[in-house]
Amino acid sequence: MPVVFRRLLANTLVAGVTSSFLWFALTFWVYLETRSVVATGVIGGAFAIASAAFGPFFGTYVDRHPKHTALVAASAVSAFSFAVATIVFAFVGSDQLLRLTSPWFWVLIAATLVGSVAGQMRGIALSTCVTLLVPEDQRDRANGMVGTVTGVSFAITSVFSGIVIGNLGMGWAYYIALGLTLVALAHLQTIAFDEPDPEPAADGEDRPAWVDLGCALEAIRAVPGLAMLIALAACNNLLGGVFLALMDAYGLELVSVEAWGLLWGLISLAFIAGGLAVARFGLGSRPVRLILLGNLINWTVCSVFALRSSIVLVTVGMIVWLALVPVIEAAEQTVLQRAIPYERQGRVFGFAQLVENAASPFTAFLIAPIAEVVFMPFMTDGSGADWIGDWFGTGPARGIALMFTLAGLIGVAVTLLAWNSKSYRRLTAAPPSTSSPAPASSPVG
Repeated sequence: MPVVFRRLLANTLVAGVTSSFLWFALTFWVYLETRSVVATGVIGGAFAIASAAFGPFFGTYVDRHPKHTALVAASAVSAFSFAVATIVFAFVGSDQLLRLTSPWFWVLIAATLVGSVAGQMRGIALSTCVTLLVPEDQRDRANGMVGTVTGVSFAITSVFSGIVIGNLGMGWAYYIALGLTLVALAHLQTIAFDEPDPEPAADGEDRPAWVDLGCALEAIRAVPGLAMLIALAACNNLLGGVFLALMDAYGLELVSVEAWGLLWGLISLAFIAGGLAVARFGLGSRPVRLILLGNLINWTVCSVFALRSSIVLVTVGMIVWLALVPVIEAAEQTVLQRAIPYERQGRVFGFAQLVENAASPFTAFLIAPIAEVVFMPFMTDGSGADWIGDWFGTGPARGIALMFTLAGLIGVAVTLLAWNSKSYRRLTAAPPSTSSPAPASSPVG
C-alpha cells in the first residue's frame, strides 16, 4: 500500500476522532441535561440533513479541484466552525443553550454541525484517492483500511466523549476538538502527491459549476443495476434513522453515560475487526452479493436484540452490526470505484451521499416524537403493555425496543426483495469499467 495513502489514513484518523468525538459529546450532553428524546432526535436529524444537502456540492468540488485542496478545505472549515462553537459555549449561559426555542441553541448546533459535516467532503475525497493512489487489485483492501480507521476513530471517541462529558463537561469537549482539528490541518500540509488535472467546470457542456447532479446521474445510468444499490442504501438509512434517533436514549436508560461511552468503545473493536478482515483478505469477486448478505444478517440481528431489556443483548447485537458495517461499506465503495470513471467519482459519491442520507433525517425527526408520544406510552400503560407486556416488558424503554424490532423486520423484507430483483442480476453481470486510471480486472458483482 503506498506510503502517502497510509499518511492520509493517519490524518483521517485524527480528523475523524475530532468530528465524532464532538458530535457524540454534544448528543450526550443535550440528552443528559434535558432528558428529551426530541432534542437528541433533532441533533441527529440535523446532521443527516446537512450531510445529504451538501453531498452533491462536496462531490462536485472534489471533482473540480485537486484532491489535496479538497482535504485542506474540509479541515479549514472544521477548524473555523469549531472555534465559533467554542466561543458561543464559553460566553452563553447553559439555560439559553439548552432550550430548543433559544437562538443560541441553534447557533451552537449549527456551528458544530458545519464543522462535523465538512468532514463528509474529506470522506468523498479519500474515496477518490483510493482510485488515484492504490492499484486496482488492492482497492478493496484499501477500503478495508479506511473502515479500520473509521472503527478506531469510533472506539476512541465513544470512550472519551462519555468520560469527558461525565467528568469534565462540554466545554472541555470543544477545547479538545478544536485543538485536534488544528493538529490535523497542520499535518495535512506536510502530505503531497501527484494528481491529474481536475475536470474543468464546464465539462465542454452547459453544466453548473457548483452542483453537477446531471453528470452523476449519467454515470449511474451507464451501469445496469447500480441505481438499485444506491436505493437499497437509502432504504437502509431510512430504517437506520430509527436507531440514529433512539439508540443513545435507549442505552442511557440501561446504563450510565460513562458506562455507555466505554461500552461503545469496546464494541467498536468489532468495527475495527471487520475493517481489518477486509484489509487482510479482500472482498472476493462478488462484492454486490456480500452487500446484500451483510444487510440481511444485520437486519435480522436488529429484529431480535431488543426483545429483552438487556445490555448484554444490546452489546451482542451491536457487535454483529458493527463487524459487518465496514465490510458492507468497503464493498459499496469498491463497486463504485470499479464502475465509475475516476473523473466523475466525486460527483457520484456525493450523489450517493445525498440519496442515502436524505432518508435518515426524515425518520430521525419523525421517529423521535412518535417514540415519545406513541410507542413509549403504548408500552408503559397503554394497550401494548396489556397485549405483549408480559413477555416483552413494559416501560418507556420497551417502547423504543419495539420500534427497533419493527425496523429490523422491515429491513429483512427489503433486503430479500432486492436480492431477488432483476437489478441485482444485471449488476452482478455487468462488465468492469475501463475508464478509471487503473481499469478493473473483474466484474463489479
